[in-house]
Amino acid sequence: MELANLKPAAGAVHSNNFRKGRGHGSGNGKTAGKGHKGQKARSGAPRPGFEGGQMPLYRRIPKRGFTCRNSKEIVAVNLSALEVFDNGATVDVDALIEKRIIKKPHDGVKILGNGELTKKLDVKVNAYSASAKEKIEALGGTAEVI
Repeated sequence: MELANLKPAAGAVHSNNFRKGRGHGSGNGKTAGKGHKGQKARSGAPRPGFEGGQMPLYRRIPKRGFTCRNSKEIVAVNLSALEVFDNGATVDVDALIEKRIIKKPHDGVKILGNGELTKKLDVKVNAYSASAKEKIEALGGTAEVI
C-alpha cells in the first residue's frame, strides 16, 4: 500500500449532491447532523472565527508591514563563485544549478563583482553589476543579458 493508492472505505463518502434532512430513512434526517438546539443548529449561525462579540483572534494579533506584489526575488552570485567553471565555458542558469552554485533561479540571477575572476567565460544571466560586467569583459569573456 502506498500513499498514492489510499482511498476511503466503500460507502464512507457521500456525493456532493447529498440531500440532508430528508427523513429517517436517508441516514441523515431529523436534525441533519446539527445535533439538538443551540446556536449552531439554527439558520443564521455566525461566521467561522466569530467569538460571540469578544474581540476575535485575527483582530487581537498585531499586524506589521506588507508584502509588495511587484517585488522580484533575484539570486545574487559573486564572480569568485564562477571560478569552478573551465576556461572558455558558457555559464547560464542551468550550468549554475548543475554546479550547485544556486538552488533555484526564482525571478532571475544577477552576477555581482565581488572576488576575482581568472578565466574567460561566456556568461548568460538576467543581470550584472557594472563591476562584474567590466571584470568579465576585461578577460575577453562576454556578459550577455537574457
